[in-house]
Amino acid sequence: MPRIPRFFMNDPRAAYHVISRTALPGHDVLGDDEKDYLLNLIRWLSQVYFVEVYGFAIMGNHFHLLCRMLPEDQFSDAEVKRRIRLYYGEKRKIFFYKEMLKKWRQRLGNLSRYVQDIKQRFSRWYNKRVDRKGYFWADRFKSVIIETGEALLNCLAYIELNPVRAGIVEKPEDYRWCSLGYRARRGTGKTFLSLDSGLPRYEGKSEKERFELLQEFVYGKGGLGEPKRGTGEIFRQKVGYFTESLAIGSKGFVESAAARLKRFLGLKREKRGKKIKSLADIAFI
Repeated sequence: MPRIPRFFMNDPRAAYHVISRTALPGHDVLGDDEKDYLLNLIRWLSQVYFVEVYGFAIMGNHFHLLCRMLPEDQFSDAEVKRRIRLYYGEKRKIFFYKEMLKKWRQRLGNLSRYVQDIKQRFSRWYNKRVDRKGYFWADRFKSVIIETGEALLNCLAYIELNPVRAGIVEKPEDYRWCSLGYRARRGTGKTFLSLDSGLPRYEGKSEKERFELLQEFVYGKGGLGEPKRGTGEIFRQKVGYFTESLAIGSKGFVESAAARLKRFLGLKREKRGKKIKSLADIAFI
């Protein structure tokens, strides 16, 4: 049976929650060295591809990535060439021509190619390291469309709380393979993590102030710290709509996604959005 094509939403508000699991048995396939290598891969390829990364969590048998693909036409040919050189290394001689740049421009703005590159490079490294052959990752990666703004911030909090839900740490910033832990140790830097969530309360703030706002929000969603400041432990358990839905966001955004999906798959009926009771003004399909 042929695979159903992956649905992407050509909308500047659309980010993606990517989840990919290992094919190997056990909960601790990814040790410290493997997590470090995977994180370095994600960080490097995020400088190559037209992608804005908001957050990640690398666990023992899967990883989460929250990102948005940037419009291809906002990058000059000179920038495309620079990224190709970064991909292949400065020592390799590359002869650029019009058709090549066109193909690379399309590739660098493609979510599937970005995630595929991460997974394939890691698989080759891991198999060589342990002298094995075969698949490392289980089937296709999952991707949920997330509207920038409140939906994105809530999804990011859910991702950051992965190591807390797993009982590995009490506070997410104590786990160095999630983005809150990364930010606590290294800051966001200029080429990797973004806190441009699309929310007014983050605009005009310094990196430190944005980090503190994010940390406070995550603590509230996870029921961490002072109870009076929290909003409940709604993300201390697995929440299916962040991993199993098609799209999450405002009612208008979700309805737009449903209409596009109907045309994309040729459905007779349009999927209807449902309200998320615990999150005001956010819906999912």
